[in-house]
Amino acid sequence: MLIVAGCSSDSGSGDSGSKGSESGGQTSSSTGASASPTVQAAAYRTIPDSCGTLSKKTLTSLVPKGAKSGKKGTSDEAGTRASCSWSSLANNGVKGSQFRWLNVSLLRFDSDAARGEGNQLAHVYYEKQVKDAQSVAGAKNVKSQAVAGTGDEATAVRYDLKKKEGAFKQQTVVARVENVVVTLDYNGAGLAGDKTPNADDLSKLAQQAAKEAVASVAAANGDGGQGGGSGGDSGSGTAKPSPSKSAAPSASASKAGKSSASPSSSPSSSASKKS
Repeated sequence: MLIVAGCSSDSGSGDSGSKGSESGGQTSSSTGASASPTVQAAAYRTIPDSCGTLSKKTLTSLVPKGAKSGKKGTSDEAGTRASCSWSSLANNGVKGSQFRWLNVSLLRFDSDAARGEGNQLAHVYYEKQVKDAQSVAGAKNVKSQAVAGTGDEATAVRYDLKKKEGAFKQQTVVARVENVVVTLDYNGAGLAGDKTPNADDLSKLAQQAAKEAVASVAAANGDGGQGGGSGGDSGSGTAKPSPSKSAAPSASASKAGKSSASPSSSPSSSASKKS
């Protein structure tokens, strides 16, 4: 009996030591495998000058009397957030006048280990901008449509807005290219008895301008081939890496919930307040 007990005791002690050693090895391995989370670097590191996103020819077609009247937004932040607005008033004498207002805003998102990849963050903001445009107070006959060949995803929203100055035709095009969101607001009205502009004509001009603005983002980053977008990327994280290896977020990219456009003081200013 003494011999059996001794064997039993030795066996139990050996098992205990073995298990303890094995457990310790697993803990060490688990600790060693733990690493800080990483995200793919954002594709675009900067944005273009907001008042230089559109050519003189394009501006002349959208705001005939105001192609040189571009005013930068007060909340601009170099390389991250910017906006520019133009206004045009063409006096047609006793027939009244034609008013046009245009605003282009850009917002860039950096990749952040805590919040996610830049193009994912941009996609979320893009969707918010579209929803805001579709739910403007007082808007009538709201219509939305996808816009092809403009960044990775783009939507055009149009509606009518009655104001004391006249009947305004509002066009908003929201586009995302990689980790940058471009929002273009364009509206027109016939004032003092002049006829209301054709909404289809305004929509066509707005979509062409949005495509040009998106292309300017790619050009500002030395990538002339990205203006049209891949068409199949909807924030899946397949964006090409930035030359910069840093995934640290820009200080202002965390302000994603705020619109980059400053409201215009023109008669159509309230038509562009979406965020």
